[in-house]
Amino acid sequence: MSPRALLVLSLCSLAPLGVLSIVQPASTQVIAQAKTTLETGSFKKAEAPTTGKVTIVSEGGGRFVEFDGAFSTTDQAPDMHVVLEPMATPPQSYKSLNGFVNLGRLQKFKGAQKYPIPDGIDLKKYKSVSIWCRMANATIGYAPLK
Repeated sequence: MSPRALLVLSLCSLAPLGVLSIVQPASTQVIAQAKTTLETGSFKKAEAPTTGKVTIVSEGGGRFVEFDGAFSTTDQAPDMHVVLEPMATPPQSYKSLNGFVNLGRLQKFKGAQKYPIPDGIDLKKYKSVSIWCRMANATIGYAPLK
């Protein structure tokens, strides 16, 4: 028998005699991460019907763009992305690709989803969240932030 196994057996044999006590916490407490709403908005149609609500939240030390379960947009446009836009009403297409922050590909065309916002982004500079088709350089839908 290994020395480790002997130690475990020895400790287990002492526990019923009261020589060894195992301390367990009186209660296990789950600490919830606080979620703070920073901005909200409702999607509007640009090139295609887009509905639902968007919320920018701070949670667990990070910031996120969240779409609610009512989010819906067209599934007919390729290469869709979620972007933070400096204007409340984004352009139909971009002349320069430097003014917005691309948060990544759209995860799905319907339903709740969440996108992390990179550290260092000053949210005061952004006035809407847009669904943008990169291939066609077209704004599909957008949500002005309040």
